[in-house]
Amino acid sequence: MMRLLAPLAIAVTLVAAAPATDWSQVVRPTAKGAYVFGNPAAPVKLIEYGSYTCSHCADFANESAAVLKGQMVKSGKLSLEYRHLIRDSADLGAAILARCAGPRGFAAAHAMIFATQKTWLDKIVAYQQAHPAIDQQPLVAQARTYADASGLVAAMRARGLTPAAVKACFADKAAIDRITAMTGDAPIEVRSTPTFYLNGELQPPSTWAQLEPVLRAKGAK
Repeated sequence: MMRLLAPLAIAVTLVAAAPATDWSQVVRPTAKGAYVFGNPAAPVKLIEYGSYTCSHCADFANESAAVLKGQMVKSGKLSLEYRHLIRDSADLGAAILARCAGPRGFAAAHAMIFATQKTWLDKIVAYQQAHPAIDQQPLVAQARTYADASGLVAAMRARGLTPAAVKACFADKAAIDRITAMTGDAPIEVRSTPTFYLNGELQPPSTWAQLEPVLRAKGAK
């Protein structure tokens, strides 16, 4: 009997030692172009309508990152779907760049854009003041100009995007239409950023400190 039990014990040990999936490394696009961080079968589903030029969105992203993505998404208990709510041409330029490397590069670009928001937004304000006629350009042309002037293009190139890839992303009308369509398709009650839906239910305007206990009560951890 001892000879029969020993291999079984080894097999059980190997199964127990198998690493859990790190869902924070999984990013998938939806049919309408949003990006979902984490386990698509997560029991807790959070949708965020956000804008890269929104200071409250940056505060939420930076304050929540360690727990929301570092724990709740990583564990597979919660998925986060990010939908763009485009407020201006600078926001559009940032969104185009965030998505330029596809799902695999989105998480890092998204985090970087929010983490450095004040720096690149200050550069855009200065550019606007020095070049007031930019408002007369087409929306996508403005977006590209602001992306360059803000330093976001340089930051993305430092992350591996080539000049040709950046040019192609700003020329991809179908991809840009998917970004702007998210704004047009947003429910009528989405009037500000960030706006959150938790398991399909609209949440009151919330900071991370206010939303975290609500997520935990639903089972996110």
